[in-house]
Amino acid sequence: MQTNLADFIRDTPQGREADDILRKCVHCGFCAATCPTYQLLGDELDGPRGRIYLMKQVLEGAPATAKTRLHLDRCLTCRACETTCPSGVQYGRLLEIGRHIVEEQVSRGSFESLQRKALRAIIPNPVLFKLLLRLGRLARPLLPAALKRKVPPATSAAKPWPRSRHARTMLVLEGCVQPSLSPATNAAAARVLDRLGITLIRAADAGCCGAVSLHLSAQDEALGYMRRNIDAWWPYIEQGAEAVVMTASGCGVTVKDYGYLLAHDPAYAGKAQHISSLTKDVCEIITAEKDKLREARGEKREAETCRVAFHAPCSLQHGLKMKGQVEALLTDLGFDLVPVADSHL
Repeated sequence: MQTNLADFIRDTPQGREADDILRKCVHCGFCAATCPTYQLLGDELDGPRGRIYLMKQVLEGAPATAKTRLHLDRCLTCRACETTCPSGVQYGRLLEIGRHIVEEQVSRGSFESLQRKALRAIIPNPVLFKLLLRLGRLARPLLPAALKRKVPPATSAAKPWPRSRHARTMLVLEGCVQPSLSPATNAAAARVLDRLGITLIRAADAGCCGAVSLHLSAQDEALGYMRRNIDAWWPYIEQGAEAVVMTASGCGVTVKDYGYLLAHDPAYAGKAQHISSLTKDVCEIITAEKDKLREARGEKREAETCRVAFHAPCSLQHGLKMKGQVEALLTDLGFDLVPVADSHL
């Protein structure tokens, strides 16, 4: 794609990156086949190719409009288009650049701005989120059906973390909402890794990965969360922690990008790049140690074989590029996988 970026962006790091990404796009349209919003709405501007054209216009100096912002807002950032693209267009990175510029040019209404600020204030705050979730669950029986469906019911409490300590250690991201919505997840991961001779560590000062703020175009705020996590993890990494384990792939995509997002911060660029290189989805850790896990589990009798349906989230398939890896691990460990329709979407 031929480009002619405007003066305000041309000679900036963001402009050079955007120009490189735009030039890789060959207008083939393969991305439309796996874009959920295009499949739903059938509007070219609600597909990756159309959004790329909108961002190109803004980067070349055309004024952004509320319509431009609407079509960029509708993107789910699932990155399915990146998996489909034969030219290797890094659409997700271009979108973050485009959204940030459009956000600066087109103001939002008071109510919408308040909504977005509330999301940024509540979701990354585990204490506040947990309190509001409890209130929502208490009120759930009294809510209208449409609203009731939006409040998840209570889940089972987490079983205890293992008390044993091993020479091998890894860090885990506690996250923002997972401790309240799915408290058993990290505890289960800790027990599995304990069987493999690995201690999973929760760094007290680590928190939100920064994705919420990043996707809501509050980039400086997002970078603040990222720096805080690096500061919290770094002493453990210096003490020999082998990896930063992700049990939520959406967070994993963001932490994997720390090196890229902080590349222009001289105080954090090196550390961020190292953190990104150490970031692993829990499936990657277990796959590397699966022989030990098989020994720890013992041979499963045929009668114990469990049938499961697994649908990989888009962040795992397209963001972390791990399509099929969880399925392969489960099959290898003796589970019977049930096919899931349209599992690539």
